[in-house]
Amino acid sequence: MPETHGGLAAINKTFARAKAEGRATFMPFFTVGYPDLLTSINVMQALAEAGADALEIGMPFSDPLADGPTIQHASQVALENGTRISDCVAAVRTLRERGVGVPLVMMGYLNPLLAYGLERFVADAAAAGASGFIVPDLPTEEAGDFNALCAAHGLGFTPLLAPNSTAARIAEVVKAARGFVYLVSVTGVTGARDSLPPDLTEYIERVRAATDLPLAVGFGISKPSQARQVAAHADGVIVASALIRLMAQEGIAAVRDLAASLRAACVVQ
Repeated sequence: MPETHGGLAAINKTFARAKAEGRATFMPFFTVGYPDLLTSINVMQALAEAGADALEIGMPFSDPLADGPTIQHASQVALENGTRISDCVAAVRTLRERGVGVPLVMMGYLNPLLAYGLERFVADAAAAGASGFIVPDLPTEEAGDFNALCAAHGLGFTPLLAPNSTAARIAEVVKAARGFVYLVSVTGVTGARDSLPPDLTEYIERVRAATDLPLAVGFGISKPSQARQVAAHADGVIVASALIRLMAQEGIAAVRDLAASLRAACVVQ
């Protein structure tokens, strides 16, 4: 079985390797438990096989405030299937057992993690092979305890920034980041869009001036042309809704094909 790569060190190595190869890191997201638990794990394995440099492991929640209709629906279906945080941790373990060696970053909201127990969650996720976490509704000001747990287990912690973040806010957020910073491309929710904001490059450069950490852009990226546009300026390209919608419409093979084309588009010309 290939070596597994958990922890912050794996995230750092992944971004460094992609940069050395002249491309952005491709980081697709998929919801655990959608359309069912086994299929979701199969999809994530297929994404890795299609060339994903890292995977965002979506943990379903009943009130996903940052997510648009596609991910909301996927979360609702997953919850109706009985998917819980323990299943998400188990999904990480299963992916590792199947030989998926890329960083696995667990993404979800705070309430289910509090119910599970933050210390227990971080310890269990680390033991399963997780690499780090993204918690969209955990403000930096309140993230100290969780970030300390991540540090204690050698895991990454990825905060989010929005296009309207002030210089002071950017400085505060990047200081808390471990691994990379997530740049939300729009002041809105997730979802595939026909075009990206015209001021995206300026936004990336504002954050770039405040940190040496890799910057990954998500929200609204659905096509290879958009991935190429983002890869020219950012260190990572995150795609979610387009893959989930395609899974519902056409199945795993189509998801694999789109992922491969998105990965190819991340090469910096």
